[in-house]
Amino acid sequence: MIGKLTGTLLEKNPPEVLLDCHGVGYEVNVPMSTFYNLPAVGERVSLLTQFIVREDAQLLYGFATAPERQAFRELIKISGVGPRTALSILSGMGVADLAQAITLQEAGRLVKVPGIGKKTAERLLLELKGKLGADMGAAHGPAASDAQADILQALLALGYNDKEAAAALKALPSEVGVSDGIKLALKALAK
Repeated sequence: MIGKLTGTLLEKNPPEVLLDCHGVGYEVNVPMSTFYNLPAVGERVSLLTQFIVREDAQLLYGFATAPERQAFRELIKISGVGPRTALSILSGMGVADLAQAITLQEAGRLVKVPGIGKKTAERLLLELKGKLGADMGAAHGPAASDAQADILQALLALGYNDKEAAAALKALPSEVGVSDGIKLALKALAK
C-alpha cells in the first residue's frame, strides 16, 4: 500500500520517527540500524516502508535498505513473530548477522535479542533457512566460509559481542586460516 516515503525528518524518538511528506506527517517505526543512519532533524530522508493494518491500529514501519525490509517481511510471516518482535530482531542484529546466524543455524545469537527465547529462535532458524540465510550467503560469497565461521564462533565464545566479532572478521584477509585469523582478530580487537 505505502511502499516508500520521502520527506523531511521532523522528529526522532527511538524507535519512532516523524516524517513530513508534503504537509502530511507520518509516524514510522524503524529498527535501530536504520535509526542510527538517519540524517539530522530537518534534513530530507527516504525510507522504504511496510504498512500493517491490525484490528486496533494502522502501523507504518520504515527501513533504510531493501534487505532490511525483506528480512522484516520474512520475519513477520513466522507464527509468533509480530512486527514489534521483528523490529527488535533487526535492531539487535544486522541483516547480514541474521543471515549468517540462519545459515550457520546458531540459535544462541538470536536468543541474545530481547524478547527472543530458545523456542522462538529455533523456529526462526527452521522457517527462515533457505529464505533469508541462503540469499545473503550467496550475496556475500566466501564471507561465510568455514574458516571465517570458526573464527567468528571463537570470538563469540571468548565473550566478544556480535558487532565486535563481525567488525574484526571483516578486517581479516579472505584466505586466512582459522588459527591465524583468530590471532589477527584478537590483535585488532585489543587496539
